[in-house]
Amino acid sequence: MAKFSGKNFWQTQRAKPPAVEKGDLRGKTVIVVGANGGLGFEASKHFARFNPGRLILACRNQSKGQAALERIQEETGCKTGEVWIVDLTEFASVQRFADKFAQDGGRLDILVANAAVILNKYEETKDGWETCLQGWRTPHCPRIVVVASDVHYWATIEKAVLKTPNVLKTLGSKEFCTPKHMVDQRYFLTKLLNVMFVRALNERIAASTPLVVNAVNPGFCFSNIRQGFTGFQLEAGSWCMPLQGENSDPNKLRGEYITLWYKVDEVSNYLLDAEGAQLQNRIWKELIEILTKADPRIASTVGTYLTEK
Repeated sequence: MAKFSGKNFWQTQRAKPPAVEKGDLRGKTVIVVGANGGLGFEASKHFARFNPGRLILACRNQSKGQAALERIQEETGCKTGEVWIVDLTEFASVQRFADKFAQDGGRLDILVANAAVILNKYEETKDGWETCLQGWRTPHCPRIVVVASDVHYWATIEKAVLKTPNVLKTLGSKEFCTPKHMVDQRYFLTKLLNVMFVRALNERIAASTPLVVNAVNPGFCFSNIRQGFTGFQLEAGSWCMPLQGENSDPNKLRGEYITLWYKVDEVSNYLLDAEGAQLQNRIWKELIEILTKADPRIASTVGTYLTEK
């Protein structure tokens, strides 16, 4: 698409949100990652109003998760919510979550991959990765909704990085993560990687498979991730997640980028040209290698359920 400018951004921000659509989730299991606050909490409330068979609030902190669950129960009357602990910045935590779901989760109908962090300096996880980058996707159903952003239009990856042996390792290195990069570009970069992940995964899902994965842009909202900025109320920003999770025609949403309000839009030109497509495939391969080292089961899962690109 044409360059997404600051003017385009403010035009979308001024658009009036439509009325939220309703849905029926009886007998279905929904997981919302990052559900104790911000967009994740508001999306969880919407799902709770749709009578889910099971609503799993995936949170890092038990007490915050429990407080969120109690608020949801009080405001919606939903009695099928649960709090499960997962920290996307720790591979072992993600493995424990996956093992628990394999034993007790049953069928997964909707996964909302909503988790983000903004840091102004380099911080390393227990697994040796930069925190924002590991929380991006290195740890992550009939529906997978990945929360992205229109800031991906403003992100690129420097050509010097592309010349290194491993793009993700370079992007996650302390040398690359200068204070200026962390403040000016890190969040944009992680959202570019979100969209890349959705597109790469979708390309490897067989057409006959009912699984639908897409990326949604909730717009710029008031939340604890960007305190002090103006934006949509969180409730309005979260409306796109339940909609893309349940009501829309899946064949129109496969691998798509959905922006305000419920509009399927083209991704950035950077992702559409030959260099971007090549980089997307390269990062996918690097990601699978990283995940396989963290959990050898990943390789067999990819081999069984996904196709070669």
